[in-house]
Amino acid sequence: MSNLLSLNLVVALIILIPLVKQDTRDYTLFAKNMVKYAFFVSLLPLISLSSQTQEASTGHKEWMDFFFTNMSLSFSYDPYAVIFLPVALFVTWSILEFSTWYMHDDPDKDRFFKYLLTFLLAMVILATAGNFFMFFIGWEGVGIMSFLLIGWYHARNSAAAAAFQAVLYNRVGDIGFLASFCWLLKKVPSMDWLAALTVAPPTIILFGLITAAATKSAQFMFHPWLASAMEGPTPVSALLHSSTMVVAGIFLLIRVSPFLGNNQTALTICLCLGALTTFYAATLALTQNDIKKIVAYSTSSQLGLMMVAIGIGLPHLAFFHICTHAFFKAMLFLCSGAIIHNLDDEQDIRKMGGLQLAMPVTTTCFSVGSFALMGTPFLAGFYSKDAIIEAANLSYVNSAALAMTLVATAFTAVYSLRLIFYISLNSPRTNPVLKFDENSLPVLNAISRLALGSVVAGLFIFHMTFPHTPAIHTMPLIFKTAAIVLTVIGFVVAYDLATTTWHTTPAGHAKSKLYDPLHYNQVMQRPIITATLDTGWKVTSHLLDSILIKKFSPGLMKESNFTPIKIVRASQSGLIKAYLSTLFITMFFVMIILHFLCP
Repeated sequence: MSNLLSLNLVVALIILIPLVKQDTRDYTLFAKNMVKYAFFVSLLPLISLSSQTQEASTGHKEWMDFFFTNMSLSFSYDPYAVIFLPVALFVTWSILEFSTWYMHDDPDKDRFFKYLLTFLLAMVILATAGNFFMFFIGWEGVGIMSFLLIGWYHARNSAAAAAFQAVLYNRVGDIGFLASFCWLLKKVPSMDWLAALTVAPPTIILFGLITAAATKSAQFMFHPWLASAMEGPTPVSALLHSSTMVVAGIFLLIRVSPFLGNNQTALTICLCLGALTTFYAATLALTQNDIKKIVAYSTSSQLGLMMVAIGIGLPHLAFFHICTHAFFKAMLFLCSGAIIHNLDDEQDIRKMGGLQLAMPVTTTCFSVGSFALMGTPFLAGFYSKDAIIEAANLSYVNSAALAMTLVATAFTAVYSLRLIFYISLNSPRTNPVLKFDENSLPVLNAISRLALGSVVAGLFIFHMTFPHTPAIHTMPLIFKTAAIVLTVIGFVVAYDLATTTWHTTPAGHAKSKLYDPLHYNQVMQRPIITATLDTGWKVTSHLLDSILIKKFSPGLMKESNFTPIKIVRASQSGLIKAYLSTLFITMFFVMIILHFLCP
């Protein structure tokens, strides 16, 4: 256990080296190499403990000690942390290598790499936290770094607004997290996972944790910030959507799954919220024409599927999908960035086409990632996605939630094939004077490495996540083949649409505008915000009217002067005896004072 702890501390120190040593000549290459070395070091505990369910936890320093609890800097290296660290480091290594090409002309690329490394370090702290307090440090770290990275091009109003929107949505979740955190501070003697998970919190506290996870992982009602985050550079989108910020909420629910397992109301909320999210996001992805927006909504849909796994009481399946999803989602974003870069910043898929000849490696990797996203057998996404849908079919669950999950699975095949069809196939619809360049080694290395992970990672993580002797059970053929059958149906429908309608010019008003996701903001958010501001204005105006105007008006000045006026008027009565009495009394007191002051 001491060796395991030492190796994971070495990983954190290697990531810290580029943040401390900032005077390196080629900083971007140095940062990329440090993350690569950290990845290879993180493989050692994964290899040594891949088949063991042991846990090593240590408290390094006691931070605060109150009369009712103590907070310590403790780290926990359970199987979740040991498996997740190599995945996050591998994906980040590829993204940093891609960034050396993508951000080559940016004057502040060194600062950009520091932000990415800090983002990764915050996620490492979150994944290896041994208590709620350390988890909250990582939680806030990924939140503030997402704000800085999404708003990287902050001179653009849209980028600044997207960064601000991400922070506002996540503040809502932080309220729920802090409320639950304060309740635990009062109820348990220690914030460590093992001690805190022994209590049974009420449903309202679990609802706060679910709200925190829903905002961070962009579940329904809190999803708009995820699509807006596409305003950041493509490497930011790849890192944000694959293995850092968006999976932090699901990771929180995995950690507190003993809480949720004993509360059916909380599990039902997770199940219905996840099913609604995966269906709604998949529907939005069908109607988008921006390549990055389509991939972003697919992320939200897969996060909903992870929430479904939490809702049916199988957090290890949600974690399994987190790990497999990271590979192909990062690759999809990097391939999108390479395509956009070569098309002179064109993101509309209707203005692409025929790229399989101009960019064969990029489009091949993009197709591999899309097929993995569909759940094609024996690619990475198949092992986790198929397992979640099988478990949902066999569980005693809400039929509407199950139906939405299955329909979203078919929709995934439709928008994935739509991407492949518009980008790679048919004749080019691009500007004929563009010069395509696919000879950059950083790009080819990054996407090829992630493509390899998208093919083989699912099988490896499957053997590390599940026991070697699982319980053998039988199920009807329709349940076993539901996921693959729906994927094939979606694929066939999409291909039929592609050959009949997708190549034609849209006539008149596009029907897809009826499903514009911006309508959600107008319908769901604008009335709430407008009603809140109007109510605040009415309350404020009434208070100003009643307090400032009535209390501090000229009428108040008139009433406040009545008493001194009466006193002055009484002294000016016109009677000589009153004046003499005032004179003698005044002289008497003056003489007494002078007698005692000047003896």
